[in-house]
Amino acid sequence: MAIPETLRTMKNCRPWLLACAIAMAIPVAHAQETAKIGYVNTERILRDAAPAKAAQQKLEAEFSKRDKELQDMAARLKSLGERLDRDSAVMNDTERGRRQREFGELERDLQRKQREFREDLNQRRNEELAQVVEKANRVIRQLAEQEKYDFVFQEAVYASPRVDITDKVLRALTNVK
Repeated sequence: MAIPETLRTMKNCRPWLLACAIAMAIPVAHAQETAKIGYVNTERILRDAAPAKAAQQKLEAEFSKRDKELQDMAARLKSLGERLDRDSAVMNDTERGRRQREFGELERDLQRKQREFREDLNQRRNEELAQVVEKANRVIRQLAEQEKYDFVFQEAVYASPRVDITDKVLRALTNVK
């Protein structure tokens, strides 16, 4: 019985394919043995790091006065609205219209100031967080160089606790000014 040509050709290629597969697998296996990998949980850095906490306190101090003013303004608006509801039955049309305009103006002013407050706060928060991230990245690079990491990931679907170096980074950030 004769072996078809394609089977004979495949039979001759098997040792060659096997050798290629082994040759390609050796560098991958070798790289896995020698590569040192680390992972940093960015959320924990932005929440727990000393510079992040300092930035949060700085923002609270910077915006607390404006926040208090907005709360006072909201309380005035609420009080004005309650008085308007309570007294509208006994007011003449002119007085009722004047108080409704006053209420509407105060409400628009409050909404505008709240929007400006949120925009300013978000902009300052982003600036402060950018500084924290910059410090953290510097510390991560230094740690990676000192401890000879080949890769340090900050985003991962899953990271084993064995490669998580977040605590080391947090400790190092405590000493950074």
